[in-house]
Parts: sequence; C-alpha cells; structure tokens
Amino acid sequence: MINAERILRAVDSRLVHEVSLVLYGRAAIALGFENPPEAIARTLDVDAIIPVSQISLFRNDANFWDAQEAANRELEKEGLFITHLLEANQVFLRRDWEQHIIPISCPPLRWLRLFRPATLDLVLTKMMRGDDPQDMADIAFLIRHDRLTPELIESALAEVVLPDLVELRDAFECAKPLVRELVRHAKSAA
Repeated sequence: MINAERILRAVDSRLVHEVSLVLYGRAAIALGFENPPEAIARTLDVDAIIPVSQISLFRNDANFWDAQEAANRELEKEGLFITHLLEANQVFLRRDWEQHIIPISCPPLRWLRLFRPATLDLVLTKMMRGDDPQDMADIAFLIRHDRLTPELIESALAEVVLPDLVELRDAFECAKPLVRELVRHAKSAA
C-alpha cells in the first residue's frame, strides 16, 4: 500500500459522514494515474483543494478536522500526514477547473470521495514553486502521460487564475519557460 493510500485510509476510518476531497500534488498523481514513477508513489503527504463553494462547509466540519488531526498523530512517527488543505483561490487553476475534476477510485474508501483536477490543472498547481526540479519532473510525467500538446499548455497558461501574491506570480513566470520546454521536448520525442 502506498503512503497516500495509508494516509487517506487513516482519515477515512475516523469519519462518520461523506467528505469529497480534490487531491493535488503527488498524491493525486500516485492515485489518479496509471504507472506513476516510483518516487511519486513514495510521497509522504496528501494535499487537497477546497472548492470556493465548499469553504464554509469544510470550515464547519469538526469531524473532518478531528479525523485529519488524529490521522496525522497516528502517522507522524512514519513522517506521513495530510497537510495542505488549500482553498481553490490559493492555488494555480483554470477558472472552470471544477467542471473538469476526475474521480479517483483507488483506494476504495467508506466515507471519502476522491477526485483530482484535470491534468492541465495539475500541471498549473505544480508551477507554484517555480523551477522546483521535483515539480518539473512531475510535470514532465503529466505531459507524457496525457500527451499534452503545446497548444493545450498555452491555453492553460492563458486561462490560469493566480493568487494575488507577488511570490506566486514570480514563481509562475519562472516556471512558464520550463513547462513550455518540457512540452516541446515531449512533442519532439513522440
């Protein structure tokens, strides 16, 4: 069982009602794609995006937060945790990202319903740390896996909604040429 699955099972076992989570980061890739690189499957955390329409629901869901905290306590000795639960307006996404989320069926859980953003939106989220080598390797996998074209990438780059923080806008600008090069390289290798 991969780490992301262990973390989600620990949260799920403490829930008493259904909760939908939109995973992003390496957990979304590990659980939402076939044959991800082994390094991705070893991720130590699970990150999720909270749609703006669900922010108050999440904020008031004591059972979810208690489950998250208890799961983190249980798994902390192994360095595993569910960590970044960010509101959608804090993440690089296309404006209509919620219309394109994809269900994740593995692992089967009782209460958690898992989704991931469309691959283009996952690429955008991976740009939040600028030229981070790990994120660029993940983007390269996503581009190859879904055979993303330069035209699709350019469309996503034009449609992205960026949080109003200078550091994040700078990270986006730093990552753009690298992502463009990754998609050009993937196209020429195909």
